[in-house]
Amino acid sequence: MSFIIANLGTIIVGLIVAVIVGLVIFSLIRNKKKGKSSCSCGCGCGHCPNSSSCHK
Repeated sequence: MSFIIANLGTIIVGLIVAVIVGLVIFSLIRNKKKGKSSCSCGCGCGHCPNSSSCHK
């Protein structure tokens, strides 16, 4: 119990970071299922060398 009390701040920050990472992963999976691209450059893909891997 003393370990938890001594490291309470670190544990709380770790939990917050874990929740944020989980939400980001959840959002990426949801967007992938909806067919949305993960490409965030905002420009056209006609000149992009990776356009075939982004948009199949």
